[in-house]
Order: sequence, then C-alpha cells, then structure tokens
Amino acid sequence: MSVFLDDKSTVIVQGMTGSEGQKHTRRMLGAGTRIVGGVNPRKAGTSVTFEVEPAGPMADQVEAGEVEIPVYGSVAEAKEATGANVSVVFVPPAFTKAAVIEAVDAGMPLVVIITEGVPVADTSEFFSYAQSKGVRLIGPNCPGIISPGKSNVGITPPDITGPGKIGLVSKSGTLTYQMMYELRDQGFTTCIGIGGDPVIGTIHIDALKAFQEDPDTELIVMIGEIGGDAEERAAAYIKDNVTKPVVGYVAGFTAPEGKTMGHAGAIVSGSSGTAQAKKEALEAVGVKVGKTPTETANLAREILQSRS
Repeated sequence: MSVFLDDKSTVIVQGMTGSEGQKHTRRMLGAGTRIVGGVNPRKAGTSVTFEVEPAGPMADQVEAGEVEIPVYGSVAEAKEATGANVSVVFVPPAFTKAAVIEAVDAGMPLVVIITEGVPVADTSEFFSYAQSKGVRLIGPNCPGIISPGKSNVGITPPDITGPGKIGLVSKSGTLTYQMMYELRDQGFTTCIGIGGDPVIGTIHIDALKAFQEDPDTELIVMIGEIGGDAEERAAAYIKDNVTKPVVGYVAGFTAPEGKTMGHAGAIVSGSSGTAQAKKEALEAVGVKVGKTPTETANLAREILQSRS
C-alpha cells in the first residue's frame, strides 16, 4: 500500500498554465501521475499540450509524446468534470490562500501546496478551515508527496528511487531527495515532504500514524530540523503509538543560536529547539538518530537487513 497517494489518485493542477505549473506538470506526467486537468479562471475552456518524457519506476507504463490537458475555470468545475481527488497548488503566495480555500470548498480530499513564501497568517487561516472540512493539506513550501511506482504529486524528481518498504517524512525538500537517493537500494512506500514553515498542514505525527497503519511500511525515516518542538512532540507520539522501527535525522547541529536558518520555522532560542535536544528526545523513546544523512541511511539499512 501507499500513504495518502496511490495509483488511482487523479490530480488537478491549480496554476498549471504558469511557468512553474507547466514545468512540473510535464514532469509529473512523465512520472505516470494521472493529471486530468488544470485550473485558471482566465483560461477556462482552453487546454495545454505537454511533451511527455517518461521517467522513474513507472517509465515503462508512460507513453512518450504529446498529452493535452484541459483547463477549467474553477476547482469545483474541474472536480465535477474529472472526478479528481487531489489538487496540487502552483500559484503565487498572494493567491495561495484563495486557491486552497477554493479547493477545500470543492471537497477535494487532498491538497498539496508547493508555493513558498505564503504568509503564516494565511496558512493558519486556510489550515484551520481545511481541518474543519476534513481536508488534508500537505505544505506549503514543500516538495509534495511521491509513492514510487504509483504517483508523484509535486516537484520531487521521480527517478531517484523505486518502491520498497520504507516510509519517509521530512521537513526539508533537499534532504527528502538525498534520503531517497541514499536508500534507493531499499525503496519506499511513500515519501512525504511536509515543509518547514511554522504552520503546515500535515505534521510528522500525521505521517507516523499513517505509516504505522500501512501494512507495507516496515520502517519509518523521519527527518526534522532545528526550531519549534515538532520533533519532541513526534517523539512522545512514537513512545505511545508506534511499534515499527523509526530512524531519525535532525538538520542543524552546527546552526548558531538565535539565527533563522533556511526555513521560516527553523530558529533556535536557548536550548529549546536545538538539534541536540531533538536528538535526545528521539533517542529516549528508542529512535536511532544519525548525525548525517548517510549515517541515518546506514542505520535504516542495518535495521531492514536484520529483519529480512
């Protein structure tokens, strides 16, 4: 199985006609993602033609050549016409709140928000609204979600790894890709880049719960970073609810105190939110934590090999 996304997922792209939307729609199509429409009120009734190049573990199932994708005036119209159950958002930060609320109002079960630079106040507002409607958000400021060999929604390169038994949840996009590459010999059920903003739709705990319940996920890799207390809260959740082995990595061991590092949520104050504090919290509940991505991957590989 996979988590949140599978080979039956049908996807619409909000902002498909923009430069980023077009670029990544073409890549998602090449990865075998079932994209059935785009949304742009100003271009409703038109279509966009994509030159598809197959890539990744589904490449042999994807036909190279031109694919024409229709553009709808609203998410509701696109959902009614196509039956889509996933929307991915590639719109500028100023319009992201309206785009997400539109997707929630249309009853889209899963909304993946790639946009970086969304105001935290906007995210807080649309996240609360999505929660009240039972809609799952991933992001913003994230690479998206990929179930290798099934579907890829977002900007994750599809050819890094293949299907396997590891579930990956990560705050960092780049470290998501690196961990997928480091463990490409093992493969993944699903890789979720949750984003590093102070407010995000899906948190580590949500992913841990889903991977714990997924019968095909045998091991979980969790990547965190300095700032906030998400990893400490995840550690408490693991202690009470997760029986599968978890391997962790926390980015930012060398980060100077009091300075924002990369993500808006990655700021350390005193001992709170440091990489060392997070490492200790995770190790206290039995999570093996690597000091580098490679060491983390080796820990995961050792555990899987000992169980086979």
